[in-house]
Amino acid sequence: MKNLRKVLLTLGLALGIGAIIILCIGENPIDAYIALFNGAFSSKRAFGTTLASFTPLLLTAIAFAVAAKAGAFNVGVEGEVFLGGIVAAYIGIHWTFLPKPLLLVVCFLGAAIVGAAWAYIPGMLKAYFNVNEVCVTILMNSVALFITSYLVSGPMSAGVANAQSDPVTVTLPQFMKPSSANAGLFIAIVFVLGIVWMLQKTKFGYQIRTVGLNPKHAEYVGINPKRIFIKTMMLSGAIGGIAGCIEVLGVHGYFLNNFATGLGTNGMLASLIVKNNVVLAPFMSFFLAALKSGAMGMQQNTGVPKSIIDTISAVFIIIATMELLFQFRKNGKKQRSRKDKGANL
Repeated sequence: MKNLRKVLLTLGLALGIGAIIILCIGENPIDAYIALFNGAFSSKRAFGTTLASFTPLLLTAIAFAVAAKAGAFNVGVEGEVFLGGIVAAYIGIHWTFLPKPLLLVVCFLGAAIVGAAWAYIPGMLKAYFNVNEVCVTILMNSVALFITSYLVSGPMSAGVANAQSDPVTVTLPQFMKPSSANAGLFIAIVFVLGIVWMLQKTKFGYQIRTVGLNPKHAEYVGINPKRIFIKTMMLSGAIGGIAGCIEVLGVHGYFLNNFATGLGTNGMLASLIVKNNVVLAPFMSFFLAALKSGAMGMQQNTGVPKSIIDTISAVFIIIATMELLFQFRKNGKKQRSRKDKGANL
């Protein structure tokens, strides 16, 4: 409840600062926010677009949060989304000998496996060689993008103007047409509920949280921190791969080059704002999805550019970072106070 209040306060401050910026450019912030809300929720298509944006954002936020629980900063979720999508597209195009229900399951399995395998690399390098996972995952994002761009421009190309694959033979059913909201939303929600339950109620979840809080203590009580770190990174990668699969099978129906650009960053943003809380991350993901989908409506109906939404998102991060810095300062003062008391004794 305390964390929720902090998030709501941060939200209010960010929207307030956004309102001041809108006033400075000579527009009415109330009209702008009403247009933003209408652009995200006022029609079947608008709400469907918000839900379609929410689905991958939800999964990428949870992917980042899960890795953070073990002390990892997995910036490579975006690369895992790309690779999960390309594998799902390949299986969906070429493995037509399978019945469609089984083919759908295999697409998800293939996407999860390749995402996990891709995340294994930075996890292993960090665990056994102390190589910074942030640097490795950032670089691996580019590698994943180059791999998928090559495949849809060459061996898997559909031969059209845009770099894309052939259509897949199995897709997720869409609803709220003409938006691209699809059944992947329900798959993502069930999956996230399973992740929350796993972290809170299972032995593996306890091991993840223990390693994230104190690896040395984890080792002392018989947990292998390196193994748990790698497994958690692989779980994070699998979630990213599933997000890519849902986008390919549910939204596009084929692999479109660069389709996931920004997904990993936005998911990381949603997770960081709520301090990697897996319960609050879905709510923040939905809010950011609404901001993104409503931004165009705000720009069309008022004189406020949609880039204001990026400014509000940036303010979120600044406020969250300031709060973290103040917390560190407070903890430092407590430690110095304890040392002074000990010296006086």
